[in-house]
Amino acid sequence: MEKLEFQIALGKKIRQLREEKNLSQAELAALCNFEKSNMNRIESGKTCPSSFTLYKISIGLEVKLSSITSTIE
Repeated sequence: MEKLEFQIALGKKIRQLREEKNLSQAELAALCNFEKSNMNRIESGKTCPSSFTLYKISIGLEVKLSSITSTIE
């Protein structure tokens, strides 16, 4: 898998988990102490978040960090 493919798949997974929690991008961004535009770039696959950023997202979503990347192949 290429980097861009990974970024897109990761963003889709984060969006899926966010929607399952009935959170808007703005709400999740606030929980993570990010700007909404940063969350938008992550979910759209335009940027690859750091491991710490993924950790903060997992806390905001109240899921295990591994659940964010577990189904990405």
